[in-house]
Amino acid sequence: MTDPATGEAASGAPTPPPDRGPAADESGHEPWYRRRGVLVSAAVVVVLAITVVTDLPSHASRASNIASANAVISEVNADISPCVFAVDEAFTIYDDQVHHALTAADRAHIPALLNDDQAACSFTNDTIFSLSDIEVPGSSAGKQLGNIVNSVTLWATSDALGAIDAIQTLSVNPTRASALAALAKDRRLLAADRSEADAALRSIDTMLGTRLVGLRLPPVPAPAG
Repeated sequence: MTDPATGEAASGAPTPPPDRGPAADESGHEPWYRRRGVLVSAAVVVVLAITVVTDLPSHASRASNIASANAVISEVNADISPCVFAVDEAFTIYDDQVHHALTAADRAHIPALLNDDQAACSFTNDTIFSLSDIEVPGSSAGKQLGNIVNSVTLWATSDALGAIDAIQTLSVNPTRASALAALAKDRRLLAADRSEADAALRSIDTMLGTRLVGLRLPPVPAPAG
């Protein structure tokens, strides 16, 4: 019952408005925060915003610096592994499609496989989130280790994710020009970010006079043809 003088419930508390749930888009479109284009853009922003602890005074021994650098690279390799598998699978599917090597049963499984591959390289995957959140030591190698983390994170969340998205489109429409152009661009970006990460690793090797654990980023698959 409501008090006519105050408009409040008999208990004295204002009558709460009805719960309308999450805001809905009256046009029927997905909310902006669920649209893939927005998520990819946000991923790049997150990567660029990664803070790397570098150039801090450090009195660690060479052996300690080598051990900490190897630990960071090993963590990078572990975190990127699901996305590496996903990229290999997506390009294998695309190559088989181009060469007409897929059966009807194979084609039926493609949408689910590519959806899984896409998830493996996005921030929805815990390992990718962990990759972007790796802390690097404040040592002489810290800056280059930070460059490795940044390059590998971009390799996954921008380059690989974009390539898989293009392959998804091409699996339905193999001749779409925009998707073919996007895939060619993402191939170049995959190669460029891999080269950036490898260059940073070689710089650390030179700096510490050693050979660290290698990065497990595969070469870009050759264009199907």
